[in-house]
Amino acid sequence: MLKQKLFLLLISTANILVAQNNTNTPYSLFGLGVENKTATSGLTGLGNTGIAQKNKFEINIFNPANLGNIEQKSFLYEFGLNGTYSTLKTNNNSENITNGNFSHIAIAFPIKKDWGVGIGLLPYTKTGYTIDIENPIEGSTDTYITRITGTGGLSKFYLSTGIKVLENLSLGVDLSFLFGSIDQESNLYTSSFVSISDQNNYGGVKFKTGFQYTLPTIKGSETTIGGTLELPTSLSGTQTRTSYKTSSGGSSISIENEVENDLDDFELPFSYGLGITSKLNKNFTTSLDYRKLLWDKTNQQQNNERYVNQSIYAFGLEFKSSKKKLSYWENVKYRAGFNYNSGFLKISNQQIDSYFLSLGLGLPLAKNNKTTLNLSYSYGKEGTIDNHLIQENFHKITLNLNFVGNWFNKRKID
Repeated sequence: MLKQKLFLLLISTANILVAQNNTNTPYSLFGLGVENKTATSGLTGLGNTGIAQKNKFEINIFNPANLGNIEQKSFLYEFGLNGTYSTLKTNNNSENITNGNFSHIAIAFPIKKDWGVGIGLLPYTKTGYTIDIENPIEGSTDTYITRITGTGGLSKFYLSTGIKVLENLSLGVDLSFLFGSIDQESNLYTSSFVSISDQNNYGGVKFKTGFQYTLPTIKGSETTIGGTLELPTSLSGTQTRTSYKTSSGGSSISIENEVENDLDDFELPFSYGLGITSKLNKNFTTSLDYRKLLWDKTNQQQNNERYVNQSIYAFGLEFKSSKKKLSYWENVKYRAGFNYNSGFLKISNQQIDSYFLSLGLGLPLAKNNKTTLNLSYSYGKEGTIDNHLIQENFHKITLNLNFVGNWFNKRKID
């Protein structure tokens, strides 16, 4: 009965998750919006590392190979929340913005020993911007204003599986379904008012594979290496446009009413990732990840912008006491991390990069259970004020609640 209620909770939360996808950054104007930097369990506090993170009681969305390590007869379910306080600034102005979102829901469970399956839903990209553009009126010294507003984004539903093929080697695959709409409204304020609303729908499938291999233990230290490959894919798109004109006298005239057009496919790049995680002296765990996304192979370009190859470097450090677990705080995990992202967009010959520093805690909720509340705080920066661009400084709080329960256990009858 409890498990049925949990499934209903996951389904109802999924509806909220798809609807709640808030952001406010001018860089979401380009492409499909800004990438949602979601991490499960305590990986946000570790700088979003995770390619080589092997944990039988936590969900790892970065590498499906970890599913081969899930504890038999266990059931993992997790949902996350985050809140962001950002300051957007240029050379002359600044603006403060607050956003909050559901970040993900996910479940994972074993099919049998050394074989696990995962299912999840999370935002893939987010779009949110309002931009005013002043345009000259031809043959006149007057100008008119065009206000462009964008909302929406894409969601990602994934199915993944992992299997331990050897004692120290796990392999995994991940199939993701991307879907959603990016809505853009353009309002022109001249002698009359013109409104153009575009609903841009995209959809497609992504495929990822990964491995994790644990090296022989040396002087009590255990090291795992991991890798992932994501194949390139194209997202097909359609546009529905509605537009109308309102004269100065107040009468409205429909120009287009739900006119449908095909959009050019949006290409997602081939990417690969490598990671290494080491457990040192039973107290410390270090993680180092590198990812490369080959955007220049997609040949996508817009006006004064172009897509360039993207590199992501991440480092994480976790401490947990190896003493006898007599007190609550000896069971807490303490985390720190750093993440640098070179970005994939170049505007006015300036690459839009970002970084963040993170601190986190893994707080156990039950003495004899692995259920954990993972909290993290991140501070970071994206963009620059150089070349008349915009810089975002942000503070982010993340909450991931990771439940660990029993599954497929037969009830004993006395």
